[in-house]
Amino acid sequence: MSQSKITNASALVAVLVAFAVGVLASLAIRPPGGAGPGSEAVVGRDNGGEEARIRWRLPLSFQTTMPVLGDNPIYVADTLRSASSGAVDIRIFEPGEVVPALGITEAVSEGKVEAGYTWLGYDQGRTPASALLGAVPFGMVPWEFAAWWFEAGGRILGEALYAKQNVHIIFCGVTGPETAGWFRQPVNSLDDVHGLKIRFAGIGGKVMERVGASVTMLPGGEIFQALDKGAIDATEYALPVVDAALGFNRVAPYNYYPGWHQPATSSHLIVNLDVWRGVAEADRKLIEAVCTAGVLRNLARSEALQGDVIAGFPEVGVQARTLPKEVLRELQRATDEVLAEEMAKNGDFAAILDSQRRFRSSYAHWKTLAYLPPDF
Repeated sequence: MSQSKITNASALVAVLVAFAVGVLASLAIRPPGGAGPGSEAVVGRDNGGEEARIRWRLPLSFQTTMPVLGDNPIYVADTLRSASSGAVDIRIFEPGEVVPALGITEAVSEGKVEAGYTWLGYDQGRTPASALLGAVPFGMVPWEFAAWWFEAGGRILGEALYAKQNVHIIFCGVTGPETAGWFRQPVNSLDDVHGLKIRFAGIGGKVMERVGASVTMLPGGEIFQALDKGAIDATEYALPVVDAALGFNRVAPYNYYPGWHQPATSSHLIVNLDVWRGVAEADRKLIEAVCTAGVLRNLARSEALQGDVIAGFPEVGVQARTLPKEVLRELQRATDEVLAEEMAKNGDFAAILDSQRRFRSSYAHWKTLAYLPPDF
């Protein structure tokens, strides 16, 4: 079966499962298992009389005002609530409201909140292999990552990695490449990066340090002020539509491409493992199905919104530029060095990266033949 047919089938399954559970809920039929640990039964809510089997707080790493990144968890929560007639009630909290934007996994692991929605690359300091589940420089594109996750053992490896932290992870969103960053000055060679103060995340941040940049990590809501006041000289963060909404185009006139450091950016719904074990099987399937639908919807939206933003750059004084091939080659060499060092230091990192590379090697037989070349 082709990848497109697999994706379509997954989306259809998501719709059918959501519809079926919604019918059960409307008939006041509860799947067996009841409310699990960390779930709160709520009576008298405006949901047609149905009690909430699940009531979770869901802190986010991304503000809900951010297009693509912030609106996908809203879609997921709203769909779960509607499909269950209010019986699966996931309540969203903005970054920093209940836990720090970059500390969601720790809070979920310790049971401070039942669940969260985040980019796993933020966990790199505590769990080095987590970055491989967020994005890999010069790595897999979105549908390639999804194929590895669902069909080539990625999900098993990811769940096992996070089970050690008492966390269950569910692939729930993915976007296309980020931009390579916003800069005050042109980048013609790596000499222009040396000593540059730049906000960068994930493995890409380690690569930028390797080539001489001074890297800092900031949550999305703090980047504009740091860039505007000169605390940093440049930044990467997300897609053009997100970065423009955050105002980067007002203070950094050079926006570089391609997004070498994050060819795909995946997001996950994470749940305290004790809580997840107490969730009824029907509700587990519903949550997984809606997240699978969220992956497709998130990718579609991320691809649809970028063209008009880039087309409007000249009107706001922004130049969209491509990094010279020599710079990309040097960044790739640095990436290979960083990945090799991380593999040598950490067994989980080595196992997951080896799995991704084996899949990419197999997938390349299809990928190189099936799609039109970029210069066609």
